[in-house]
Amino acid sequence: MKRDLPFFLIKLIGITALLFGIHYYVFTVLFSDIVLYFPLWVIYLFNAGLVLLVFLIIRIQMARGYTKTYNLFLILTISKMALAIVFLLPLFAGKAENAVVDVSNFFIPYFLFLVFEIFQLNIFFKKEETN
Repeated sequence: MKRDLPFFLIKLIGITALLFGIHYYVFTVLFSDIVLYFPLWVIYLFNAGLVLLVFLIIRIQMARGYTKTYNLFLILTISKMALAIVFLLPLFAGKAENAVVDVSNFFIPYFLFLVFEIFQLNIFFKKEETN
C-alpha cells in the first residue's frame, strides 16, 4: 500500500505537466489577447491538489479499515465541486473581464482531472480487493 503513493504522484505530476503544457500552448496560440483572472498554473495547482487530497483521504481511510470507500469518494467529489464553486466565486461576482473563457479554462481541466482520478482510484480499489 505504501508503494502506490509514489507511483500515483509520478502519474499525477506527469498528467498535470502534460495537460498544462497543451493547455498553455493552445491558449497562447489561439487566445493570446485575452487576460485571464486566474492564471493557468493556479487552475492546475488547485485541481492537482484536490485530486491528491481525495486520493490521500481515501487511502488513509482504507488503511484504517473503512469499507464504504465508494460513498466516501462520492462525498469527496461533491466537496470538490463545492470548492470549485468557491474558487470561481470572483468570476461569478463579475470581477473577470472574460468570465466564460475563465470558467471554460477551469472546468475543462477539472473534468480531465476527475477522469484521471476515477481511473487511478479504480486501479487502487482493484489492487486492494486482490490483497
